[in-house]
Amino acid sequence: MAMTHYAQAIKTELPSMEKPGINAFLGDLAVSKDPEKTIVSGFFRMEKSDEPLVYYYDYHEMKIIVEGEMEISDETGNTVQAKVGDVFYFPAGSTITFQSPSYGIGFFCGQRLEGEA
Repeated sequence: MAMTHYAQAIKTELPSMEKPGINAFLGDLAVSKDPEKTIVSGFFRMEKSDEPLVYYYDYHEMKIIVEGEMEISDETGNTVQAKVGDVFYFPAGSTITFQSPSYGIGFFCGQRLEGEA
């Protein structure tokens, strides 16, 4: 099978998550074709906002910060000042809060169907 190349994918324009007062953007980029173990990857951008983005994961996801910075916390009180190169695992059932003093971009890979974020 042939590989798929997404040149300069980080420059892809991301659609708004359409949350009032929250500057958050997310776009699915690559989707596996395995119906039993579907995975989706793409980019998430968080910009400085009036409110943080609180997101409930009903699927497993991994994220690496590829540009900028974010503050990421979970419902247990763990808080990380995320920087480029930091990798996160968000297990299904977790509630994660994202915010940024400026902006941050994360590349994600999630165990879900396309468009289900």
